[in-house]
Amino acid sequence: HQTSMKVGQGLVGTIAAEAKPLSLEEAQTHPAFAYFPETGEEIYHSFLGVPILRAGNTLGVLTVQNKTQRIYPEEEVEALQTVAMVVAELIASGELGQVATANAGVDLVKPRHENGIILAEGIGLGYVVLHEPRIVVKNLIADDTEFEINRLKRAIDSVRGAIDEMMLKGELASSGEHRDIMEAYRMFAHDRSWFSKMREAIQTGLTAEAAVERVQSDTRARFMRSSDAYIRDRLHDLEDLGYRLQCNLMGIDLSKRTEQLPDNAVLVARHMGPAALLDYNQKQLRGLVLEEGAITSHVSIVARALGFPAVGQIHGITSYAEPGDPIIVDGTNGSIYLRPTVEVEAAYAEKVRFRARRQAQYTAQRDKPAVTKDNVPVSLNLNAGLLVDLPHLKEAGAEGVGLFRTELMFMVSPRLLSVASQTRQYTQILDAAGDAPITFRSLDVGGDKPLPYIKFGAEENPAMGWRAIRLTLDRPALMRAQIRAMLKAASGRSLKIMFPMVSHVHEFDRCKAHVEHEKLYLRKHGIAPPKSLQLGAMVEVPSVLWSLDALCQKVDFLSVGTNDLMQFIFAVDRGNARLHGRIDNLHLTMLKVMQHIMITASRHNVPVTVCGEMAGKPLDAMALLALGYRSLSMSPSSVGPVKAMVLGLDVSLAERLVLDVLARNEEQIDMRKVLADFAHKHRVSVA
Repeated sequence: HQTSMKVGQGLVGTIAAEAKPLSLEEAQTHPAFAYFPETGEEIYHSFLGVPILRAGNTLGVLTVQNKTQRIYPEEEVEALQTVAMVVAELIASGELGQVATANAGVDLVKPRHENGIILAEGIGLGYVVLHEPRIVVKNLIADDTEFEINRLKRAIDSVRGAIDEMMLKGELASSGEHRDIMEAYRMFAHDRSWFSKMREAIQTGLTAEAAVERVQSDTRARFMRSSDAYIRDRLHDLEDLGYRLQCNLMGIDLSKRTEQLPDNAVLVARHMGPAALLDYNQKQLRGLVLEEGAITSHVSIVARALGFPAVGQIHGITSYAEPGDPIIVDGTNGSIYLRPTVEVEAAYAEKVRFRARRQAQYTAQRDKPAVTKDNVPVSLNLNAGLLVDLPHLKEAGAEGVGLFRTELMFMVSPRLLSVASQTRQYTQILDAAGDAPITFRSLDVGGDKPLPYIKFGAEENPAMGWRAIRLTLDRPALMRAQIRAMLKAASGRSLKIMFPMVSHVHEFDRCKAHVEHEKLYLRKHGIAPPKSLQLGAMVEVPSVLWSLDALCQKVDFLSVGTNDLMQFIFAVDRGNARLHGRIDNLHLTMLKVMQHIMITASRHNVPVTVCGEMAGKPLDAMALLALGYRSLSMSPSSVGPVKAMVLGLDVSLAERLVLDVLARNEEQIDMRKVLADFAHKHRVSVA
């Protein structure tokens, strides 16, 4: 213990960083070699090192060296990997006490407050249930490889059969996003290369369960080092399958684990596949907490559809949460409280009761028109992206869908959607909406929304890269297929399509030309066109602010995407936690931009909707109304609070206040405080 090195330093550190074996005939000539005199390793020439992996995490590095120059053959590399796996399991089981320090310094009694990201909104109070408690494989070395291969075959067939059976039950038996997600999941289960890798691991002398552990560990280490966000998200599905396979091989009954769920359960996991979440009794769940997870991951989409709060990116939660620990999941700000103090628990219990009372109030006003105290009507709409979101229209009391994110149906599908498949889904969406208007946004993928079947390549600034209409204009067949499907689905009905990331007027012209081409195609084939068709553009790229007059002469409507617009104006990545709080929707610069958009659109009599997060926050929405906006689109949970604000607001007073502050042009003014004081004085609900 006299020598230590960082991950990435020296040969050992390189293996730890890359999680891959390294075999060298002459170690000291390698550019990563680092010499430490106290080790005395100058007498050695050849070197072989392998990572000690457990669940994809590098616990250490196992090395052998030789005084002679020699090449380590593949079978010796595999032998050392097998030894490293045994060491990893000894560490995991605690049998190597001096090395097993996973919980060192972790207090399992004290309260903890951690911040992550919101995967699904809401607040849940309950008790920890650890999903997929750690399985320690003790039977590692096989006596009969053929017997182990047959065990593996039977287990894989059993897991595949269970998934196929799940697909035939309940909601999954019909079409929709849940089924699309599970189809992608099933595709992994039937992947031949997955089985081949495990069979090869058995042939090195491992048991079937040890082979599963080794392949899963290697896969996780490789996937987590990938720069492809889609690959990292799909790892969760693959690991869930591996866990099911290990349970089958080791005789662990998954159904008992899910059936014995206590009331008020909060699932805590490093990651989770969508099938695993659907295994549980939804009536007993109060929340979900993940160490990993992204807002676009399959399990996040399912959690939002099931309607309970979920928080992700809570690092290390599975190592310091114990089964039965009280826990609070705050899906309104992306935080969790583990073993909360009595005061925090009481405060959240009151918050839940308050939310329930407010929800009752929102329900009571659901059917009331959103009209201000001075008789100004406001259109409140939903942001949606899946068929399962449509029932929220009636529940929330919204007028229509101001933003339908069509990319989500592409993201949950394992393959590129055909025109027929898209037409079927758009038809279901329009049928579910009834008379309520829907504005479809054309495909907005790329950046943080990759697709498995489109190669995007590495980009230094993906948010400003090859995405949205930049991609679909370069791939016109992709855009035309989607437009054709929308036009066919809306035959004889009203249709609104808007195009994202428009940065030049001529881009909108090109999009419109594709629409005209598809209208002509349908006419030639005797398909009736939509009863009415409106085409719009999203205002979210700053360059278009100086072309608004020209753009307004071509569009039927505009929609302001405040999320991207604000991050581009302030050059701040809204996904960077370090920059959280650096920018504000109510900063005077942002309000002046919104004022410019509204004035220009009004001059051309072009209707404008705001569909970014700004529209769904009562105080921010109040500022938008003061600037002249009359159509807002937001998440279902925001409709009630924003409507309560609208019903209590005299918009003429707010307009006078905001325009006066903007005219004074005093940068030091805290507009958020000014509006909060106004709301308090005039008893406008902005909670």
